[in-house]
Amino acid sequence: MAVVKQNNYHDEQNRQNVLKMRAVLETLPPFCKTFFRGIEEYTSARTRLAYAYDIRLFFEYLHEQNALYAKMEIKDFPLSLLDQLTRLDIEEYLEYMSLYQKDGKDITNAERGKSRKLAALRSFYNYFYRSELIANNPAALVSLPKLHDKEIIRLEPNEVAILLDQVEDGTKLTKKELEYHKKTKIRDVALLTLLLGTGIRVSECVGLDLQDVNFDVCGIKIRRKGGYEAVVYFGDEVETALLDYLEEREQVIPLTGHENALFLSLQNRRITVRAVENLVKKYASRVTTIKKITPHKLRSTYGTTLYQETGDIYLVADVLGHKDVNTTRKHYAALQDERRRRAAQYVQLREKPSTDPKT
Repeated sequence: MAVVKQNNYHDEQNRQNVLKMRAVLETLPPFCKTFFRGIEEYTSARTRLAYAYDIRLFFEYLHEQNALYAKMEIKDFPLSLLDQLTRLDIEEYLEYMSLYQKDGKDITNAERGKSRKLAALRSFYNYFYRSELIANNPAALVSLPKLHDKEIIRLEPNEVAILLDQVEDGTKLTKKELEYHKKTKIRDVALLTLLLGTGIRVSECVGLDLQDVNFDVCGIKIRRKGGYEAVVYFGDEVETALLDYLEEREQVIPLTGHENALFLSLQNRRITVRAVENLVKKYASRVTTIKKITPHKLRSTYGTTLYQETGDIYLVADVLGHKDVNTTRKHYAALQDERRRRAAQYVQLREKPSTDPKT
């Protein structure tokens, strides 16, 4: 009997994204396939899928709002359409994206959402323009929306301690939540301790397999954005929490196809990103009502603490998996400014006058 190889989490996610991509392409004009084949070498399946959704949204907007294309099915749009559109058409599209309705619901896009949509269109136009298949590139003429720096939302050290205590003892949880808490406490402590103690992304966390944890070196092997593998090291608190969980994990019989998963749901499947987001929200909402804490904010908490302790932005960038240190510097600019202000107090040019009355 043939043995079917079990995909790891990341390979399975890629497979699902490829299948979704094919389904989206069936709703788009045929020339779109040329673009997605052209960018396949240097983009991930997830990035291409996001581009496909944004480009389909642009075509849907033209179909609904542009009288010239309203009578034409989207699949029948010709490549020459791109040449006929102007800078104004794209600017009006971005303005429309600020607020529009779909399936009876209001959908909004702030500056970052509109910036991503314009980036997808720019890439789309650039490909055909550089391939000399169109003569005009109006997308390149539209300025990206100005992005304002977002405040770094993170937990303070005392809030981290309160959060982990909360996970351990379950105080402030409802009766129904406490029923689940009895079954998931050890897992939840391990999971949150790992996120807070390493700064890994939630997708990297749920993608961990049992064999990715090495207690000899106190490290975990993760798959970073972009598909490359890296080893992230953890301290004593993470080690203790993981060992406690693995002792419990050994007693669980996972569902077929989920045998390798490190973190399991109550259904004995690999835990999902959404489930981790929900459990972070559940526990964090009992710690602070002012801050909206997500798994990414736990990552910010780790990065902030590491930077405050070391002052080494390159180390923070490396540990967080940022390919460009400027990405890290941008996130922690406020902290750097605070350090620069303190620097003004370190250098003394002249001795201060003595306050001793005898001198």
